[in-house]
Amino acid sequence: MKRLNLARVGALAVAGMLSVAALSTPAAASQDDGYTFAVIGDIPYGDAALARFPANIAQINADRDVQWVNHLGDIKSGSTVCSDDYFQLIKQDFDQFKDPLVYTIGDNEWTDCHRPNNGPYNPLDRLAKLRQLFFAQPGRTLGQRSAHVDSQADWGIPENVRWSAAGVEFAAVHIVGSNNSLAPWTGNTSATPEQTAEVLNRTAAAIQHIHDAFAEAQRRHQRSVVLLTQADMFDPTVPNPSWANYYGFQPIVAAIVRESAAFDGQVYLFNGDSHVFNADHPLATGSSWLAFYGVTQPLTNLTRITVDGSNNANDYLRVTVNHHGQQLSWTKVPFTAA
Repeated sequence: MKRLNLARVGALAVAGMLSVAALSTPAAASQDDGYTFAVIGDIPYGDAALARFPANIAQINADRDVQWVNHLGDIKSGSTVCSDDYFQLIKQDFDQFKDPLVYTIGDNEWTDCHRPNNGPYNPLDRLAKLRQLFFAQPGRTLGQRSAHVDSQADWGIPENVRWSAAGVEFAAVHIVGSNNSLAPWTGNTSATPEQTAEVLNRTAAAIQHIHDAFAEAQRRHQRSVVLLTQADMFDPTVPNPSWANYYGFQPIVAAIVRESAAFDGQVYLFNGDSHVFNADHPLATGSSWLAFYGVTQPLTNLTRITVDGSNNANDYLRVTVNHHGQQLSWTKVPFTAA
């Protein structure tokens, strides 16, 4: 596929879900060392962004502080074709990252591919292709300095990975927008049986993955847990969220609440999806999301950070672990490519 003039080419009741020790990696700092990583998401969207993407990668590569990179999914817009050629193009770009790269799959590259302007494709076929192409080596990150990570490959979900660094347990979790992939496909009024089966399996795996991350943090006496996902389950740009568009997240939110409440340290949730940088406490006292998701006890230790994306994908987030894992700080670094 040429880098063209294209610029570069029913309701689910998920209740009673199923309620590997993380390995150190070459890039992982010790408990007492500093550690800095970059987070991006919802990029590249459209021809111009696709053309700039290699320069964006080169800029992150040149940041001497960055030791690890996380892409939170949506490697294309929701209205462009989900072709093998496009996926291969992004894979070639991802291969230019020098540091370990963890890619968390987004909805635009599979869940929404049933749309006529996306192909159309069977979303499950697109998900299988993404796993084949981007996760051909389960237990290894992408990037030129590939690192070892714990993987849920035994669940058939190699994109769910965990690693430890600088007193922090990290977990990338495959949770996507479009109601966690329960939005009906074109021509249907509700989720199909195969669609529902995929969501059930992936959600159960996500809950287990989150549990394992917190269990490992407790075992290693780590100070923080970082969760990285595509879906914005607490989208502040939606003033009146409809339960019909969010119920697929409820068991995952419940798992995060349960694990965070039992954890003495800080919990950080990084997501993309809503495209506008935001840092907040989505389940603190007074939040409308408490009643929405049926959470009875506010969480004081959960911080959520949304990265810029889509038309706002003009920067990457540089995140630093401070005070031996006790807290994180971050700053937006503008992309310089025109």
